[in-house]
Amino acid sequence: MHTSRTLTLARLPSGVPIRTTVHAYGEGRLVDGDDGPVLDAPGDGPVVYAQAAQHGREVNGTAVLRRLHDRLTGDAAEGSGTGDAERADGPSAADLDGTLVAVPVADPLTFDRASYTTPESLDSRQPNMNRCWPGDPEGSLHERMAARLWAFASEADAIVDLHTGSPSMATHTVYMRGDDACRGLAEAFGTDLLLAEAAGDDADTEWDERGFAGKLRVAATREGIPTITPELAHSKEIVPGAVETGVAGTLGVLRREGLLGGDPDPWDGVVARNHLGRVIADDSGLFVPEPDLAVGDRVAAGERVGEVFDPTTFETLQVARADRDGIAYSVAREATVTAGATLVGVAERIDGE
Repeated sequence: MHTSRTLTLARLPSGVPIRTTVHAYGEGRLVDGDDGPVLDAPGDGPVVYAQAAQHGREVNGTAVLRRLHDRLTGDAAEGSGTGDAERADGPSAADLDGTLVAVPVADPLTFDRASYTTPESLDSRQPNMNRCWPGDPEGSLHERMAARLWAFASEADAIVDLHTGSPSMATHTVYMRGDDACRGLAEAFGTDLLLAEAAGDDADTEWDERGFAGKLRVAATREGIPTITPELAHSKEIVPGAVETGVAGTLGVLRREGLLGGDPDPWDGVVARNHLGRVIADDSGLFVPEPDLAVGDRVAAGERVGEVFDPTTFETLQVARADRDGIAYSVAREATVTAGATLVGVAERIDGE
């Protein structure tokens, strides 16, 4: 069974509503409540909540949920890339022993602008929606929007918050370090690289400075809901390979949570620590990475990863070097950089965890 409902997240100053669509597949269904749609999920079947496009330029997650919709309903739209044979062989909503709730556009404000954050005129307090969970029904626009979606996310047994990196970032899945349920969910999603992110007292200073405590993954994990953040490749561009990775990963999560029969594929990848190693530009200029440096490569502490030079005098301003042993999970490819910009992100590998 598939049902969908329009959900009003907040309203603009003119009174124009900010709306999105919520979908439910499987045993549960969306029904109209006093304050909008609610999930009616009878029985003890597990509930998985999946959303995409918290950041509006990150569109591959939306394409992932569309492809899943095609598979589960057998109603592929023209040009979706889902063929009849694929639909016939894949699972349908009737096969789900539980409920999948999906929100393909979590933040219409940024989606319409293909942006990461909103302009200050719309939300000066929380321009980044993924910094204010679980939200506040009487707060700023983003806080109100998060609170409306939290009503669905907080009822789930597991959450997949689909995001998109950039062409210069390795595909990976972030989970809460030290949480076995989150780790298992990340392995089920199946990306080769998992990044373990610490929180609270175990996190580095940057955690508080960047407001990471308000991420959906953190808020949900603290409520006992295993949550992961897959970062698929390429923003602002639907990339078939990234969509395929997202679909396969979400199906792996559904298997792990018992909505589909069978087990997710065995995982044999690399685990590293997130948000620690960042090679920073000492000055503004043009950055040229080492020609043989690619995302996913291992680097050693002190290894040269590129240089920043002055475009007017041609002098080298900085020889950029890795600050630790690890994996280069992001490499800046846009040459113009300002002082303090991240040139290369280095994830510190964790063995035996």
